[in-house]
Amino acid sequence: MKIVRRSGAKPASPESRNFLQLPAVRALLLQILSFFIVLLLARSLGAMLGITLHILLIACLQGTIAAGFSYWRGLASWWLAIQFFFPVILVFGLFLQLPPTLFLCAFVILLFLYWSTFRTQVPFYPSNLATWNAVSDLLPKDKSVRLIDIGSGLGGLVLDLSKRRPDSYFLGIEIAPLPWLISWLRAWLMRSKACFTRGDYGRLNFAEYDVVFAYLSPAAMPALWEKARAEMRSGSMLLSYEFPIPDAQPAFMVSPALNQPKIYGWRM
Repeated sequence: MKIVRRSGAKPASPESRNFLQLPAVRALLLQILSFFIVLLLARSLGAMLGITLHILLIACLQGTIAAGFSYWRGLASWWLAIQFFFPVILVFGLFLQLPPTLFLCAFVILLFLYWSTFRTQVPFYPSNLATWNAVSDLLPKDKSVRLIDIGSGLGGLVLDLSKRRPDSYFLGIEIAPLPWLISWLRAWLMRSKACFTRGDYGRLNFAEYDVVFAYLSPAAMPALWEKARAEMRSGSMLLSYEFPIPDAQPAFMVSPALNQPKIYGWRM
C-alpha cells in the first residue's frame, strides 16, 4: 500500500534520508541557513538603524552562527572550526582578488583527490614506512598470501609489500581518481607486480583474500566489520591502522613505532 502524506508528497526514500544525514551535507545546509540569518540581520540593521556592518564582521558572525548550529546538531568537533573559518577565508580570498581559474584548479584537484569523501567519510590518510614494516611482519612467512589494501591512497603499502614478497599477490583499491592514477603509474614505472583498481571496496568479495588491511576512519569501521564477518574466510586476518572497531575486541595490537597509532588485528 502506497503511503502519501496529507500534503500529497511521498515520504522521503531511505536513500534521500541517508544523504541528508551525511555530515558534509548537514554542514552545508547549516552554513546556508546561517548566511540567510546574517543577511536578514544586516539588512534589518541597515534599514532601521542605518548601521552598515563590515563584510569581515559579517563573515565572522556567519561562521559563529554556523558553528553554533553544528554544535547543536551534534557534528564532530572539527566541523565547528570548518564552519567558522569557511566564510572568513572566503572573504579574505575576495580581498586578494585571485583569478577565478586558480579557484577552479584548486577545486578540480581537491575533487579528484578526495572524490566521494563527503559520502564515505574516509579522507585521504597516507601511511608510512613503519606501518609497512609492521604489516610485513604480521604476514605468514611459510606461504604466499593474498592481501588487499582498501583505500590504498598513493599505493605505498601495496608497492612495498609486493617488492618484499614477490611470491604473494597484493591489490590496492581506491575510490578517488587522482590517488588511484598516481599509484597505478608508480607500479607501471617501477615494473611492480602490485595491482591497483579504482572503485568501492564494498563491491568486492573479501573471501578472496587472506588479509584485509584498512586505514579508513572511525565512521567507516562498523560497516567494514559487518562486511568482514560476513565474507572473510576462517583463518583470514583483518588489520586496521589507527582506528579500532567499536564493540569488537581485537585479537592483537601492534605499535609500528614509538608515539604512532596502533595496528589492530582480528582473526576471523
